[in-house]
Amino acid sequence: MSFSDAPLRARHLLVVDDDDRIRDLLKEYLSRAGFRVTAAAGGAPARRLLATLDFDLAVFDVMMPGEDGFSLTKWLREQRGSSGRTPVLMLTARTEAADRIDGLKLGADDYLGKPFEPEELLLRIEAILRRARDRPQAAGSLSLGRCAFDADRGELTCAGEAVRLTEAEIALLRQLARTPHEAVDRMELARGSVDPSGRAVDVQVTRLRRKIEDDPKAPRYLQTVRGVGYRLAPD
Repeated sequence: MSFSDAPLRARHLLVVDDDDRIRDLLKEYLSRAGFRVTAAAGGAPARRLLATLDFDLAVFDVMMPGEDGFSLTKWLREQRGSSGRTPVLMLTARTEAADRIDGLKLGADDYLGKPFEPEELLLRIEAILRRARDRPQAAGSLSLGRCAFDADRGELTCAGEAVRLTEAEIALLRQLARTPHEAVDRMELARGSVDPSGRAVDVQVTRLRRKIEDDPKAPRYLQTVRGVGYRLAPD
């Protein structure tokens, strides 16, 4: 199925870029592709929009004066409820691997370097929205010590408190929860992710361990299986 044939259902996107020309071009192009698009010129107006409206995906430019895209992503991931799980695609001329990893660590779902082809932007947006939409029924609620993961709802609680998860983290936990106590190949987990080499999966596992494990350096529940991948070992 081509992107133009996909059922978009007027998905609402937020585009944040300080460059008026790029922001207007992105808004026009994405609107013609069938999206409902709201644009903001920087971090402060973007925060106000994110606090009052629901978006299916946000596109953040990294290099902005004042609050950059990294800081804005970090703030967004600290928000409660569905707002904090809004998928984020970062756009930047900084294409070094360290910058991409920094963005993923902060909770970005994908990272696209400038200059880019508009069609690639659409394909990446489609892939992110598809991962967010296709939430398979999984293994119900799993006990992870002081934490519990409800695979059906995609919710993690620890000591009775809700823990914010990104869409990528929810997808990863659901994959592992489908076969508890069994190793899942790292490249299988990486299939369809932002980095098919598996690096993004490693970053997400590290982030999840900080949320789930009492000692992330000696994980009890989200285990590494050497030479294979990862295993979720609920109580």
